[in-house]
Amino acid sequence: MPDRSRRSFLGSSLLALPFVKFASGSSPARPAGIPWKLGIITDEISQDFGQALDFISSYSLHYCELREMWHTNIMNSSRADLDRAKKLIEDHRLKVSDIGSPLFKWNLPQMPARPEKRDTFHADFTEQDADAVLKKSFELAHFFGTRKVRVFSYWRVESPGKAYPYVRERLAKAAEAAGRDGILLVLENEHECNIGTGKELGRILKDINSPHLRGNWDPGNAAMLREVPYPDGYEAVRGWFAHMHIKDVRKNPATGKLGWAPVGGGFIDWRGQFEALRRQGYEGTMSLETHYRRPDHNALESTRESLEGLLKVIRETSA
Repeated sequence: MPDRSRRSFLGSSLLALPFVKFASGSSPARPAGIPWKLGIITDEISQDFGQALDFISSYSLHYCELREMWHTNIMNSSRADLDRAKKLIEDHRLKVSDIGSPLFKWNLPQMPARPEKRDTFHADFTEQDADAVLKKSFELAHFFGTRKVRVFSYWRVESPGKAYPYVRERLAKAAEAAGRDGILLVLENEHECNIGTGKELGRILKDINSPHLRGNWDPGNAAMLREVPYPDGYEAVRGWFAHMHIKDVRKNPATGKLGWAPVGGGFIDWRGQFEALRRQGYEGTMSLETHYRRPDHNALESTRESLEGLLKVIRETSA
């Protein structure tokens, strides 16, 4: 991150913002036929935050996940934009499932990935920003009334097993800090990071074994690393995650390469996954993370196609 941007970020503390108490009452009523706390990552729909919330509300969903708003990563949002976002969320009667922070989505200092990558969601942080990003993510979670902050495991290196001790130590330390602030970190298995499969996610969660660190189970990311998401990946993380991302994957028959698909249009066994979640009694949140784009690249309509595919799967599972 350029020095000026880093100074701007580090100086933009949210400590002056009024915190809100975590909801102690019941969760919002769920749409008929949807037994899950389902939402959408807003920037997958539109960078226009109000338009994204309109879309979520139009389907009677009650949760949103925050990562980018108005072409700005939430970690760099101005006080005015945060206030505006909070009011829009309240006006739409929505709840925030989690803060989609970019924490640890950068190079591991001891084993940097080559070539060096940058997060694609308007974030440009490095390890020297880690403590400030962690602190600010906690403040944002309090401000938006959620306990959950999503985190990562550094850009994936050629031999993730060699990076594992460093990743484990850093995540354990972050979990301790989260516990002191009443925050639950949810570690995403990101296929471009060192913890990318269900097996890898289950291993590190059980190894650290902190009540302040749970998983963000993402079957789509696991599939990108050629793991069978359900049942294989799921069995490794069952009971260890508090949030999920939903997207689908398909293979290009001409090239053999994997790409994103609308939910129900790929090879992930979402019916089996939802049936297992029902048996488990899963009560965590989940977000549609579209990723898929139609040929016309219309983000909102691509999300609509994927969401309607998801709702179809849920209805068939519930029948």
